[in-house]
This record gives sequence, structure tokens and C-alpha cells, in this order.
Amino acid sequence: MQIKAIYERTIYHNPDNRFCIIGVKTANPDIPEKARSKYTYRDGLNHFTAVGYGLPQSDKVELVLEGEWENSKHGLQLKVAYFRENVPPTIDGIKGYLGSGLVKGIGPATANLVVERFGISALDILESQPERYLEIPGITDSKLSEIKESYASSRILSDLMALLGPADITPNAAAKIHKEFGAESIAVIRNRPFELCRISGFGFIKVDDIARKTGCRPNDPMRIRGALFYTLDQSRVKDGHLYLEQERLCKRALKLLNDKLPDPMKVQLQEVKDALYNTILEGKLVASGEAVYLRRSFSDEDAAAQHIVRLLARSVKVRDISHELAEVKQALGISLSAKQEAGVMVAFKSNLSIITGSPGTGKTTVLKTVIEVFKKLMPNGKISLAAPTGRASRRMAESTGFSDAKTLHKALGLLGGEENSFMNSDDPLDADLLIIDEFSMVDMWLGAELFSRLQKGTKVLLVGDADQLPSVGAGNVFKELIDCGMIPVTVLDEIFRQSKDSLIAYNARFINQGRTGLVYGNDFILDKCQTTEQAAARIQEIYLEEIARDGIEDVQILSPMNESGDASADKLNAAIRERFNPSSPNTPELTVGSRIFRLGDKVMQTKNKGEVSNGDVGFVRKIYNGIVMIDFGDNRIVEYDHTGLNTIELAFAMTVHKAMGSEYNTVIVPVLSAHTILLYRNLLYTAITRAKHRVILVGQLGTLITTIHKNKDGKRNTMLAHRIRQYAIALTQKSEAA
Repeated sequence: MQIKAIYERTIYHNPDNRFCIIGVKTANPDIPEKARSKYTYRDGLNHFTAVGYGLPQSDKVELVLEGEWENSKHGLQLKVAYFRENVPPTIDGIKGYLGSGLVKGIGPATANLVVERFGISALDILESQPERYLEIPGITDSKLSEIKESYASSRILSDLMALLGPADITPNAAAKIHKEFGAESIAVIRNRPFELCRISGFGFIKVDDIARKTGCRPNDPMRIRGALFYTLDQSRVKDGHLYLEQERLCKRALKLLNDKLPDPMKVQLQEVKDALYNTILEGKLVASGEAVYLRRSFSDEDAAAQHIVRLLARSVKVRDISHELAEVKQALGISLSAKQEAGVMVAFKSNLSIITGSPGTGKTTVLKTVIEVFKKLMPNGKISLAAPTGRASRRMAESTGFSDAKTLHKALGLLGGEENSFMNSDDPLDADLLIIDEFSMVDMWLGAELFSRLQKGTKVLLVGDADQLPSVGAGNVFKELIDCGMIPVTVLDEIFRQSKDSLIAYNARFINQGRTGLVYGNDFILDKCQTTEQAAARIQEIYLEEIARDGIEDVQILSPMNESGDASADKLNAAIRERFNPSSPNTPELTVGSRIFRLGDKVMQTKNKGEVSNGDVGFVRKIYNGIVMIDFGDNRIVEYDHTGLNTIELAFAMTVHKAMGSEYNTVIVPVLSAHTILLYRNLLYTAITRAKHRVILVGQLGTLITTIHKNKDGKRNTMLAHRIRQYAIALTQKSEAA
């Protein structure tokens, strides 16, 4: 509905994304009763709340608001999809608008001078002949630039919504476009729409809809190029591929381009091939044989391979550590297996070495031994311990007794948690010995950052479980390093950690080997349920029983699915929250869009932010004035406003991927036929190896057996191992020639 209203007050405003909540008033009698303010006003107008992006906050103009009524915790509110400002075409109206603060650089005094000079044409002149404002005393070139930018900004957002209306673009999305392109927003949409793909949330499909509705031809080379970039990026994000073969890339892009197009308008395969050829020729994509890469993906893989070969080629001062090793074993009161001892030895014989093994095979014992031997060899040497996530780094510190373990991002000086992170320092990583745990979680981008930052003389030991799920990000760095054949690898395969009556490590091995004859007992349980609904109800009961005994911090539900079905992480989170932490008049909560944050909630951070890492779990401790305070432990207490809460989600349940690098006393895992699209042996293996003491599988025995038989081909399109071998050969040939 369309409503003419006057601004009254600001309830909330975020200057970063321009989201705001404002109180307005109108003479319109059609305002729903539930939306009207509960207070009585003498003006006889209807007062209500409007929410949207970039809404003017001045009573000097009339607002024309279009949107839909939406329920919230605070009652019925108008969610504004489009607005415009009606400036009264009078001297007083224009003077009031210019002096209202909506146009930065013009205050009430300057507004008087402008209207005295230009009269009722003041706004027309600002739009068509802004340089004439230099005739006004006090308006300089720099002041005029500020005025033009502010005026354009105040008009662009509403113009954007008018332009994007046919494509059903939300005000939030329009605000993102405006934030990215500013005054160029309209020109970008009309002339270069596929540049929108660089904005988070604007994939090819959404942008293509915008482009088609603003006149872009189906076979426009710009559109075809957008499909090629999108196809490569989707294969990177969804499948972990660093490249696609040319034929496969073209056919995937063609399918995307022709989806829902009538035959006469369909794009031809040759047109896609021609666009790909030209894009490669321009250097915007990289071809390596038949493989086509995004430029960043190729750069990461190629640079990492070169740095790794240089690291391996550096001379190593080999020392006999037998004496120091014997002293350390005696001091720690341990004995090492032959393979464990070999792992310690090779860490001092090579600049880069790897130790891999499943839980319970003694990786931590090897790490502690390496650290203590190094201290004896180099008392003044600097040791650095790191892991890909905050939880993994803290667990590393606890298990080794070396308190100064960091996230890999922090060790490298990276700000942020994704590929758009930037460095707060480009200095080499300062360490004589660098040990990185949970290395299977490291993707190609982070691996390239790591290997490019190592200084000469640093020994690097990589530790992980090669049988776990690969990294969430693209590439399969740990496996490629193991497979390249150039790096010493120690495989630990004898179980030590669990006592003989503990079944987790043994069943993990059976699952990894494809053996379905699992052994059940008090610490490894299959709770049989036939339907998803039954399983979801049973999981809730088990969870509440377990946290009552062991505490909420030590029990975790790990679901294969995030959103689909009653046993998905999202659905379980909502259901458990209402049982464990239900809404009540005495429990503060904050509603942000469709999401609710409640005092006492268990939540997870999904992006790196200061001392809090992606994947860290905490609890909501306080809610006040639109702020949510979350305690992540270790004196890490962080405040979040509406915008920051976009990185927070409930964490009573989480996906298996999000639990990588973590350990819990007890894990509860649904194993259901509804999840078979994601249920594979390595996912189940990863899930149960998050547990230290107890695993409870809830579901169907048949599905469990099928899952163990089904081992997803983890092959990802990457040439890291090949490039390492090729650069090593080239370096050898160069040395021989010299």
C-alpha cells in the first residue's frame, strides 16, 4: 500500500548499511489498528513505525512510502520497499528541505541564501546546473562536491528501487548496490549489470534477471562472460574445484545461459567458446592446458607450489637428536612407537614434514616431543603453534601445554576470515619452528598465504587427519601435499589414546575402512528411529538428558544438513531453544528481521572478528538497547548490534563441517535416509571423531550401513601436487645446468 506520511523520530539507524527504524505520522485512515501507536496524540493523526533502508529522517518533507505490513516483536510495522520525498513546491518547502540536514553541506543559513538566489528553481538548478551553487557565498568547490554527493545519494536509493522494482529486488539489496557503487549505481545497472556479481548475495541468476529486465540481449558477450565467471566461482564454492576443463565449463555455462529461454533466443555453444577465448586472451581468466582458472585461484595454486619447492630446496642442518630425544622421553614419562619416533626424527631432518593419523594414534604426543626436543636444541629459538580455527588453536594449546597457540589468520597477520581478507603486516612469519594442527582444514587460498610468508630457516611441521572431510574452501591442500611425493610423511596408525574399552577410535577406523560391523557399548550407541520426525524428537530428548549430566558446553548435535528436514541443524536449533531456553516475559530477547536472539542462547560466530574466530561458540549474556552481549569464554566478551548479528547463529546443533577442528565430550549425530544426499563415509568419520568420550547415533541401521559403504570421491580439481613436482624438476635441472 502507498502512504503519505511525515517523519517523527528515529528509533534505530545503522550508518554503515543505512538501515533504519523510524516513527512516522499520517492522516491516512487505512492504517491497521494493530500498527497504530498505543499512545494518544492530540494531533488526530495515526502514528506508526516504518522500517527500511535510507529512509529520510526529517519532517521538512512529505514521505510517500510503499511496502507491506509485517509482524515483529514490537508489533505491526510497515516494511518499506520503495519511498520518495515530496518537497512542497513552495519557497518555504524548498528552504525547509535544503536546511533539514538531508543535504550535507547546506545548513539553515546557507539554505536561506540559496532560495534567495534561485527561488523556487533551487532544486532544479542543483540537479542540472550544480556549478551555479558556487555563486552562493560560503560554497566552495569542495563544499559543492559534498553537496552534490549528498543530494545524489539521497535520490539514488529511491531511484534504484524504482528501476529495480520489476526484478523484485529488496530494499536491502538496493542498499548493498548503493554502498558498492555510490553515484554510479544507476549507470552500472543500465550499462554494466554483471559488475553486480562482485557484491555478496548477487549471483549470476539474480543479476541476469536484472540485466534481462533492463534490456540486455541473451547472447550479449557481457552476459556470456558473466555466466563463465559464475560457473567457475560456483564450482569453487560448492565443489571445491580450483578449475574446470574448457569443454565442461562451456557446457555448464551454456546450460545456465539458456535456462527458461525459448529456442529462438538460445545462446549457441560456439558463442560461449568464443567468449571464453576472448576472456582468456584479455587475461581475465587463466588457461593451463585444458584447465580454466579464475585468476586468483590460479595465482594461489601456482604461488604455493613455488614457495613449497623453494622451502624443500633450502639446505638443512641435520643434527643427531638421539640424546635430546631420550632426555625428553624420560622427562615426559612416555615411550614412543617406531612410527612416532620416526615422525619426531623427520621433523628435524626436513624443512617441511607431515604427520597424519586418526584420533587416538598419538599425534599430540609427537607434537609435545618435537616441541621439547626443539627447546633443548635451540633454547632461544622461537616456536609458533597455529591452527585454522580458534577452537582448534585453543585445543592445541591445552593438549600440548604450549599456551601461545594462535589461529593461522592471526599468526599470519590476516584481518578477516575469507579471501577478501587483507594483511595488517607483510612481514615474514617470525618462527624457527612452526607447527600447524588440523591442516586438512586449510584451503588453497590460506595455504598460499602461509607458504608465501615463511622466512628462511623456519622448520614447518603440518599435522592433521587425511581421512577427514576436506577444507570448506576450494582445494585439497593437505592431501595434495601428501600425494606429491616430495614431502616426508609419517602415517600414525596404532591407536593409543583411548583405553581398551573405549570404542570411538576403533569404530572410526572401521568406518574409514568401509567395515559395517561396528561395535556398540556405553560410549558408542545407536538409538534406532524409523522416521525423521521420530529421530528429531529423540535427539531433543537425548540432548536435554546429556546436558543435564555433563553441561551444555560438552555436548553437541552434529547434523549432515543445515536446513532441510526436522533433523537439520536449523530445525533442531529452533526446537531445542524453545525447550531449553523458552520465551518468557522475564527473558530479554531481540528480534532482527525473522531471527530472534534470547538471553541464555548458545550461539556461534560465523566470521572472524577481532579475538573471536569463525566457529567459536558462546552464550548470550545480556541484551539492552538493541545490543546483544555474547561471552565466548577466555574473557572474550563481544557486543553486537543489528548488523553484527548477521554473523551470529544458534549453536545447540551445527553441521559436521562447522564442527571441524573441535572436540566435545559427547556428540549426537542423526543418520537418516532423508540425509543420504550428504551422508558419506568421510562425513560420518569426521562427525564421530569430534567426540572424546561418547557418540550417540540416532537413526536407521540400514542408512548407517549404506553410508559406510558409500565413500564420496573427494577428488577436487587442483594441480598443486603436479605443480610441486614440475617446479622441483625445473629447479633440479637448473641446478645441474649451473
